[in-house]
Amino acid sequence: MAAAALSPEDTVVEVGAGLGILTEQLTRRAGKVIAVEVDEGLCGYLRRRFQSCANLSLVNADIRSVTPSHLLAVADAHAPYLVVANLPFYIAAPVLRHFLEASEPPSRLVVMVQKEVAESIAAAPGRLSLLGLSVQFYASPRLLFTVPPSAFYPPPKVHSAVLRIDVRETPAVEVDDRERFFRFLRAGFSAPRKQLRNALSHALGLDPGAVAALITGAGIDPRLRAQALGLEEWAVLYRAFEGAPPGKEDGEERR
Repeated sequence: MAAAALSPEDTVVEVGAGLGILTEQLTRRAGKVIAVEVDEGLCGYLRRRFQSCANLSLVNADIRSVTPSHLLAVADAHAPYLVVANLPFYIAAPVLRHFLEASEPPSRLVVMVQKEVAESIAAAPGRLSLLGLSVQFYASPRLLFTVPPSAFYPPPKVHSAVLRIDVRETPAVEVDDRERFFRFLRAGFSAPRKQLRNALSHALGLDPGAVAALITGAGIDPRLRAQALGLEEWAVLYRAFEGAPPGKEDGEERR
């Protein structure tokens, strides 16, 4: 709870309320809590458990199907707001994107995820992943602490970690088209074990020699692998490829 740094003025969205253990702590510390739970049976239990809790709004829905703006409206709340969640591996990436790309993103997210996922999100160039770059484009993530399997019952087979993700007022780098930029990133990571010149030439349908020349012209070693580049370098590389001739597919599809 200390990681969330809550105050009575805060509005908090909790993803996956479950049995309400964290929900109870949130309602004691925050001004308004919007708890989202997909399981209808659990929602019934939560309504009974918290029927006298005036600062809690319960929403029975898949978080990916409701916008943050809708959630705020349900609770008669407004931005800024925070997100607190324990995110299973399979849902971590889409939920983070759902909030970071929203028209009303949170000011901060405090999430518990699988340790390897947390390390990937907070990684520096050299160990960066597509997920890490996607989060760092919008926010500044910091791994706070790890959580051993013994903290849960039954204990899982993996360690967990808590991340604090502070959302930027503006993205970390300026690009003309975010959707195209992220398609370009996906192309770069399409074969992460390959050198950039090979991964990009295959994914974009361009001649390997021409790709190597574009990368070199951007001041980047074409022998590097995708995980070695930070956001600034990816933005420079993206701009260099914007004027590249179409390859095997038309220019829109290859990105």
